[in-house]
Order: sequence, then structure tokens, then C-alpha cells
Amino acid sequence: MTDTAAATPATGSARLGVLLMLLGMVMFSLNDVLGKWLVSTYSVGQLMLIRSLAAMVVLAPFFWRVGWRRLIEVEQPKLQLLRSALFAFEASAFYFAVAYMPLADTMTYWLAAPIYVAALSPLMLGEHVGWRRWSAILVGFAGVIIALAPSRESFTLPALIALAGSLAFGLAMVFSRSLRATPDTTLVFWQVTGAALFAGVWCLSDPGGWAPVSAVDFGLLSLLGIVAMAAHMLVNRSLKLGDAATVVPLQYTLLIWAVLFGWLFFGDAPRPAMLIGAGFIVASGLFIFFRELQLKRRDG
Repeated sequence: MTDTAAATPATGSARLGVLLMLLGMVMFSLNDVLGKWLVSTYSVGQLMLIRSLAAMVVLAPFFWRVGWRRLIEVEQPKLQLLRSALFAFEASAFYFAVAYMPLADTMTYWLAAPIYVAALSPLMLGEHVGWRRWSAILVGFAGVIIALAPSRESFTLPALIALAGSLAFGLAMVFSRSLRATPDTTLVFWQVTGAALFAGVWCLSDPGGWAPVSAVDFGLLSLLGIVAMAAHMLVNRSLKLGDAATVVPLQYTLLIWAVLFGWLFFGDAPRPAMLIGAGFIVASGLFIFFRELQLKRRDG
């Protein structure tokens, strides 16, 4: 009886962690659908600016509680700025790419980010990567090439921007590893501020690209930042409630939702090459994750 009672809360927490991760992925996917729909009317710069300012307003109470001085006076400020710039670029690249490409294709490139992190970590952070993970990295890169289906027609500007954006995302995550000592609130502050400044410069450089915004669309543009934050909170809570080996692989359900929502809302039929490439990428990412988890447990 005691063993059963003791196991119940842990089991309940694990299940809740799984549900929260799945819900977070659905929210991220719906947010991407909304972004793809809005970017057909508004420029990427305008979308990014309103989205970032809305997120800043919602997060202001948390920033106020921490104190502005602690947010601004940070260690490695140059690295903070570079990380913020990379996140601003990758978010802009995502919205630009998704305006011209199927949602599932764009998401496939972004799912390759953990593979870039694994490949760059030995070079930039001095981390050791064995032959097993290097093999998985090569498989992942092969998946990217298959998904891209190299040809004269496939090397379009949106596809190249998608690749550049996913690489920037991977680089930003590598730099995040170097800033582990920085509080999460500070990292979020610099990330949101960087995106707002990046978008502001974009809009100022192209004032003719600013379209009149209706009250409804302004609410939807603002919702982009708010829903993304809520999804991040669900994911973070999921990681606290459930074992990483259980909940982290569920992030790949993003691809399922991207295929489904792309077909339902935009009539995008997934390409066979994209599906095959995505399979390679997901398999590679999962192997890298579980291998790193295994090594951490062994070293611990």
C-alpha cells in the first residue's frame, strides 16, 4: 500500500508532464499557422515588431520584479548581444520562409537545429563528441539534403533563408550553453529586446512596407508573442514534471502538426523527399539526445 501511494504522485506528475509537452507543441504549431497566415498581409518586420512589443508588455511585471539593473548589467554582454541577434534573425527567417514554403518543409529545417548544435559544440565549446554521435550528425545532414532535394528549382531564396535561419537557431542554442549561469529572465529579456530592436530597424529602413493594421489583426499579431510565451512555459513546466527521456522526444510531434495543419489550412501536400528527409533528421536528433542523456547519467 505504501509503495503504491508513493508511486502515484510521481506517475501523475509524469503524465501531466507528457500532456503539457503535447499541448505546448500544439500551441507552437497553431502559432506557426497564425504567423503564416498573417505574414501574407503584413511584412516580416511589422509582424516581428508588434509580436515582440506585445511579449514585452506581458513580461514587464516579471522584469520589474527582477530589477532593471540586474537585467542590463550582465556577464559577457557581447555574447548576450550576439545570441539575441541570432534569435532575432532566426525568427524573422522562419516567418519569411513560411510565407513562401509549406509549413512542414520549413519546420523540417528547424528540427535539424539539435544536429547543428551537436556538430558545433566540439568546435565552439570544446565538448567531446564520439564516433556514434558524429555518425548520427552525418545522418542528420543527409536528411537535410534529402529534404532540400538539391536541384536548380529547390535552391530558392526562401529555402536558403530557411537553412540560414535554422543554422542561426542552432548557433544561438550553442551560445545559450555558454550562458548557463545567466538567469532565465535575463535571457528572455535580451531575446525579446533584440527581436524588437531588429524589427524596429527593419521597419524604419522600409517605411513603405508598413501596412495599416485593423484592431482584429493587431490582436492576432500580438497573440503571436503571447501564445509563443505560453507554449514555452508549458514546455518548461513539462521538463520539470516529467523525465527528459520521456517528454523531450515529444517535441518532434511538431512535424506531425505541421503536416496536418499545412494540409488543412493551406492545402499543402507533403513532398515524399521532405518526409524521407524528416525521418532521417528525427532519427538523428533522437539518437543524439538519448546518447547525450546516457553519457550524462554515466558520468553522474
